[in-house]
Amino acid sequence: MGEGEESPEIRRERMRQEELKQDPTRSISGGGLPDLVGSLGWKGTGFVILLMMLGFILYTIFS
Repeated sequence: MGEGEESPEIRRERMRQEELKQDPTRSISGGGLPDLVGSLGWKGTGFVILLMMLGFILYTIFS
């Protein structure tokens, strides 16, 4: 990366902050799925999906 370039994560966060400044009512309802996935990264998102699948399997077995 060059000196003037920023990473996609930093650019995404900067754009999100600018959007929140323009529309403050959006922050009341929460960030939503894109913010969650962006903050966790691909490993964290995969872990959450794996936990959800495991929970569903355990629920179907024991209920």
